Amino acid sequence: MRTRSISTATALAVLVSSAALSVAAAGSASAASVAVASPGGIVADGALHRVFVGDRSAGKILAADYTGALVDSVSGVSGVSGLALSDDGATLYAAAAGSHEIVALDAATLDVKARYSVATDTGPRYVAFAGGKVWFSYGDQWDGDLGSVDPAVDPASGADAVTLGQFPQPYPGVWGPALLDTDPSAPGLLAVGETGLSTDSMAVVDVSGATPQLVAWHHGDYTLNNGIGDIDLVPGASQVLVNGAQRDVYADGKFTAAGSYPSGQRADIAANGLVAQITGTKVAVYRPDATQPIRTYAIDASSPGALTWAPDSSRIFALVGTDGAYALKTFTDPTLNVPSLTVNAPSTATRGKPLTVTGKLSATVPLPSGVSLQVTRIDLESPGGKALAAAPVKADGSYSFTDTPPAGGTVTYRVAYAGDAGHTAVSASDKVEVSRTAPALTLNNNGKVYNYGTYVSFTAHLGSTYKNRTVEMWVNPFGLDKPNTLLKTGTVNARGDISVTVRTWRNTTVTAVFKGDARTAPTSVKSTVYARVAVSNALSGYYRTGTIGSTAYYWFHKSTEPVYTTTMTYYTGRHQRVDLQVYSGGAWRSAASQYFPLSTAGKSVVRLEAPGQSGIKARMRSLYVSGSSGDNVNTTTYGPWKYLYFSN
Repeated sequence: MRTRSISTATALAVLVSSAALSVAAAGSASAASVAVASPGGIVADGALHRVFVGDRSAGKILAADYTGALVDSVSGVSGVSGLALSDDGATLYAAAAGSHEIVALDAATLDVKARYSVATDTGPRYVAFAGGKVWFSYGDQWDGDLGSVDPAVDPASGADAVTLGQFPQPYPGVWGPALLDTDPSAPGLLAVGETGLSTDSMAVVDVSGATPQLVAWHHGDYTLNNGIGDIDLVPGASQVLVNGAQRDVYADGKFTAAGSYPSGQRADIAANGLVAQITGTKVAVYRPDATQPIRTYAIDASSPGALTWAPDSSRIFALVGTDGAYALKTFTDPTLNVPSLTVNAPSTATRGKPLTVTGKLSATVPLPSGVSLQVTRIDLESPGGKALAAAPVKADGSYSFTDTPPAGGTVTYRVAYAGDAGHTAVSASDKVEVSRTAPALTLNNNGKVYNYGTYVSFTAHLGSTYKNRTVEMWVNPFGLDKPNTLLKTGTVNARGDISVTVRTWRNTTVTAVFKGDARTAPTSVKSTVYARVAVSNALSGYYRTGTIGSTAYYWFHKSTEPVYTTTMTYYTGRHQRVDLQVYSGGAWRSAASQYFPLSTAGKSVVRLEAPGQSGIKARMRSLYVSGSSGDNVNTTTYGPWKYLYFSN
């Protein structure tokens, strides 16, 4: 069973907590995702179709199904820093660095089966299962070693199942708790990678017998690797993969460089030899010794966590994210290469005229010869898409096809490759703006002025079109409190006309909209009409009326203050303007002009100071001035003059 360990650049922060284990059973939480703050190991169980993830800072182990959904969890595994499965997948082993234990759990239920104290305060750190035993590393940056737990030892016998000091290389040995890895195809081998002091010491150890035997050893002199942050045994070969990139062959007790993959940080190797490599931006899958990935998955992670293969090599599980927030992601179809497909269509074209679309299909893994692409045209006549003739792909991956678009407007050409045994399906598209005939659309009454509340008939006229004869009529009164409203949708009559009647309480814009069809372009036309306000005025305080010449006057005593009342259509914040003129020298001359607010009832009352002398002629009127009266929802409107005469 594949074993994965996680390396960090700094020493393990041991979080001591209760040694008691508590299990959260699967239930309503099964749809939740798996998230951890500090990765503490990851391993996949092929028999149960489970993925186990350790959260070191929380002291928890979480179990997910193959989709990545949380199905179970157990807490109280203090400082969990590594996970491993027994060969049959029935037992999960956790390195609990906080409580200095190897904890054995039932993989199906996460119930504790046994707890083994390792009798050292510097571990366990990493854990692996090989040769029928649980192997763990421990130590500080100056002194590290290897220990084991023999699950076959009966606790009742009094024998100790834990054995320390088993790394077979004498001084200098390994410094710090070493990374460990196993390979199901070599069940008795254990890879050991030193993490202390950033050296590149590493070993392959045979643990199939009674005592570990050194197969190969490299002392940390930086001749092979610039420090070790990850180590993997390579299935079917006498090799290790270091830091997800460097391949080192071991033979005759030594390691030698054997090539590399493009730069990586961590990796895991499937039973079939496929290499899954993780960096901060991607997970890449390589065939053995290849330099181009067969599959790349984009990830958003500033700090790569860890990854592991499903035992059947069907998918990859990875912890991705940033420090303090990692999520479990599942990546499927790792052996299928993702081709790149481009589509290049002209930006514009003439309806009924041929156009040519070009593009290219390429892949990092060679495509089969003689492939063809499915082509679909999507337009106003065929919104669901119309299949066109397949486009053959040339040997260099390029293709082209010619089409004559029968419909105008936005035409989309979608090109698709169905995929094959080694490639996923892929599709791409491009759009063409195809010409359409511009129709004639007119609307009457634009710019006209009407009295307040007048009923006005608006008639739109639509010229010739291809199929569509429907016009929408929208009404938008001025003012933020009145929305643009669809008043009517209808088919024009035989003359091409459609009409609506609008009552003009305010300035109003009427819009006729034709949405076009496959050969006729959409268009619209606006007509704005203007509405006067309703305004009246009245005087009080006069003692009689009479005419002077042919003009009617209100007569006031020279000591009386006339009261002038205006009634005007109300709008929020509206003011009315009062003009005062005095007759002098044979002409009316302006004496005052001032704005006064309207009440919500549309009233404004102004008191005119008594002149104190007789023989004075004056006149007053009320105005609404668009823009200056506080709004522009009506057009400027002048009220009638009221004439005043002051006598003794």
